[in-house]
Amino acid sequence: MTSLLPPGRLRVGVVGAGKVGAVLGAALARAGHLVVAVSAVSDASLARAEDLLPDAPVLPVDDVVAASDLILLTVPDDALAPLVAGLATTGGWRTGQLALHTSGRSGLAPLAPAIALGVGGLAVHPAMSFTGTAMDLDRLRDCCFGVTAPPDLQPVAEALVVEMGGEPVTIDEFDRVRYHLGLVHGSNYLITLTAQAMEIVAGAGVAEPGRVLRPLMTAALDNALRAGDSALTGPVARGDAGTVAEHLAVLPDEPPDVAAVYRVLARATLDRAQRHGRLPATAVQAIDEVLTEEKPT
Repeated sequence: MTSLLPPGRLRVGVVGAGKVGAVLGAALARAGHLVVAVSAVSDASLARAEDLLPDAPVLPVDDVVAASDLILLTVPDDALAPLVAGLATTGGWRTGQLALHTSGRSGLAPLAPAIALGVGGLAVHPAMSFTGTAMDLDRLRDCCFGVTAPPDLQPVAEALVVEMGGEPVTIDEFDRVRYHLGLVHGSNYLITLTAQAMEIVAGAGVAEPGRVLRPLMTAALDNALRAGDSALTGPVARGDAGTVAEHLAVLPDEPPDVAAVYRVLARATLDRAQRHGRLPATAVQAIDEVLTEEKPT
């Protein structure tokens, strides 16, 4: 049946119509591939499939895999290996298929049971936060994908990424966890930090904390991505121990998680400023003493 498609086009199956799977399926369809089937269980997944993959029937996982040349395995990380192994046990895989998973932390290891049966394994992780809507399709143009693949399939993986509008970045099998750690540390926890900052500013009587924080945080992020530690600013980087002490004095009025995060980040900032020679020893000592004082009870 693949021969009925234009050269280089694949029959694509999406296993898991979550925010990532539905969008990547739609991106491949936009590139000329044929999405032949999708699996979806929850109401949200069914709605995404209907919206982004309207021509693809919703089928059981086994049927999705059987109908496809390229299978997108866009399931939660912990479900990936059992899914692949289960399909291998039931004869779901066939030689010559491509199995592509989007887990950031994993390379080819979870695909081993399928690879042993002649399936080509690809680990292709989009470094982007997804909404699960059509707006993500355009955002893929600015997205890097962490790619791990066997040498003979590396060009295939990279071509698929380019077709979806992204930029492939090669990640070694043994560096996947560290790669994913960096992404989580820089993006997921940024949301926590931003929500905390908005809560604090709102507590100071600001009606629209996002309006106040957006220019500051956007510039800080842009500067950090361009210059790393050289972009560091603020009271710790300036050695302003008095300001840090006043912050600590009012922290008991904030939720406990805010106080804990402030102390941890202030300490990390001090360590990085000291490591890069940003502060004289006297300033480092002054801030260190403030941060190590007994926490208010």
